[in-house]
Amino acid sequence: MIRRDCMEHKQLVFVYGTLRRNEKNHRLVEDATCVAEQAWTTGLLFDTGFEYPALQQDIQGRVYGELYEINNEQLQKLDALEGYSGKGNTNFYDRITQTISTDQGVHEAYVYVVEPLKIEMFKTRIDSGDWKVYCLIKQSTLGYFAYGSCMDAARFIKANVNHYFNKVVGTGVLDGYSLRYTIKSFDGGRADIVESGGIVEGKVYEISSEALPYLFRREGVTAVRYRPAVVQVKMADNMLKEVLTFIVVEKETEVAPPAHYMEEIIRGGKGFLSDEYMKILKKDSQKLVLQTEEDKK
Repeated sequence: MIRRDCMEHKQLVFVYGTLRRNEKNHRLVEDATCVAEQAWTTGLLFDTGFEYPALQQDIQGRVYGELYEINNEQLQKLDALEGYSGKGNTNFYDRITQTISTDQGVHEAYVYVVEPLKIEMFKTRIDSGDWKVYCLIKQSTLGYFAYGSCMDAARFIKANVNHYFNKVVGTGVLDGYSLRYTIKSFDGGRADIVESGGIVEGKVYEISSEALPYLFRREGVTAVRYRPAVVQVKMADNMLKEVLTFIVVEKETEVAPPAHYMEEIIRGGKGFLSDEYMKILKKDSQKLVLQTEEDKK
């Protein structure tokens, strides 16, 4: 069911480029309420070649961004930035209303799009649909936040890629998310992060771009199992760091993870994850195992 947010003087807007957190125009929504960091809508995303992206309406593709609740004054500033002067006028970007999905539900929100006839704006297709990912993975080195089995080195060694993951920066804490097992493999669930409150602890590596093909293959990006995403984690001394991670695309009802998978998580997290968080991981997985056994009866 679509929830329509019609509070007086408040509107929802979906941002996917330079208005996102830590991007150059984020100041325009900095004081707005962030409804969701992980939000998405239909469309195709392109690099314009001018250091900002353009969204083209399309029912097949998916574009990722953030959802904010803004007031009229903030909306006017966004209109000015995007070159929008009203419906029916000659606009640089058009402002339309579109359905936006989040982990917590579906909304109707404003989105700034470029009409298909402006072909000069569609220089390079961004396959991930995520501007921040597109920019981050161009770097020669980047941070990578592992919260599941990739905290463990066993499969890195087996695949002869462990040299890519030798530099561990430290523990990262992701605020506002919970660890869930929302995707099935042949023997049980696999880890995911869901924007539903709470915290997720993980290991932060510094990796080279040479490690990306392995990670994308392991996470099933081409098969649309997981998608790359950029999140902000808290490091030691409360330092904030934007890092790459992977999130399940189509979340399902949780399924208990197999014992060998949990062993990887516990083994990989030892010495990095807090004792309290480790206890929660074990308790939650045991509850899922019991629930799975109960469901089989």
